[in-house]
Amino acid sequence: MKQQQVLVRVLVSAGVLVGAVCLLFFLTLRGDAQIYKHVDEVMVSPEQWYGKPLQLHGFAADVRKAVDSLDYRFVIKNGDYSVAATYTGLVPDTFKDGSEVVIKGRLSAAGFQVERDGVLAKCPSRYEAGQSGTKATR
Repeated sequence: MKQQQVLVRVLVSAGVLVGAVCLLFFLTLRGDAQIYKHVDEVMVSPEQWYGKPLQLHGFAADVRKAVDSLDYRFVIKNGDYSVAATYTGLVPDTFKDGSEVVIKGRLSAAGFQVERDGVLAKCPSRYEAGQSGTKATR
């Protein structure tokens, strides 16, 4: 009898712990989940991605900043595919034509609307290793 009570307590405790972890996981990810895609993957059939939160990876082109504002219009490309994007806010110093970028936001028929703080620019040339036996260049 005593062994059955111990077994029931262990099973109930394990069930409560599993339930709590599942609830925590669900509540944490439900609103912030974003899909990471390359421009050429999305623009093959863009309609299926309209309105969904995305992280879009490609290369910036035709970057234009409005005078006396933080409004940017640019194109993000990968391969033969591209999409127009708009963003309002501060951008990294490395954000310019040809820079590799990941932008966060939502796609619509009008283009890609980048969310606040949603521009991440990469600059691989800063982090390339020098010749063997030397330090990385900056």
